[in-house]
Amino acid sequence: MPADPKQIVEQGYNHVAGRYLAWAGGVRVAERAKYSALLLDHLPAGADVLELGCGAGAPTTRLLAEKFRVTGVDISAAQIALAQQNAPGAQFLRADMTRLDFPPASFDAVTAFYSIGHVPRDEHPRLLRAIAQWLKPGGLFVAALGAHDEEAGYEDDWLGAPMFFSSWDAATNRRLVAEAGLTTHRVSAVEETADEDGQPVTFLWVVARK
Repeated sequence: MPADPKQIVEQGYNHVAGRYLAWAGGVRVAERAKYSALLLDHLPAGADVLELGCGAGAPTTRLLAEKFRVTGVDISAAQIALAQQNAPGAQFLRADMTRLDFPPASFDAVTAFYSIGHVPRDEHPRLLRAIAQWLKPGGLFVAALGAHDEEAGYEDDWLGAPMFFSSWDAATNRRLVAEAGLTTHRVSAVEETADEDGQPVTFLWVVARK
């Protein structure tokens, strides 16, 4: 197993891409639908949307691409290949989300459904600041962040491959979002718990504006 957490994530998702697509379609279904609907309801048709960690492009990317101009980013080449098939209306980049370089005010919204938790948490503050820069004034940030403290979590067999996880607790994430220049005032930062393979798993869902 490679020592670099990002290699673990990349190689892990390359290995389980098809299995993850099938698994993700059956977990946190209502939660995904809720936050996808929020984007669909609050953004105008043709809005520019950046999706960080687009995975295999379904169901979220495909749904958003029906109304918006979506740029999907994923570190896994296998995931990107599936996404191109599942959401042909979107554009895709295979890249490390922490190394992206977009001009300021490029997007009406940035989304990250369950993906930032695969990035080493020491990089989260800088990533959030970059997201704030990429957003247009009034732009929307919708993301599932961690709700518990985990500096470096490793699973030897996550859907059939090693995987890496990292997160701050909910209070720290609320602070980091605010310090990045994103406000949840009049929007939300809510903990959502759902069953994943018989275990309750909680995420902090942030809906913030620049």
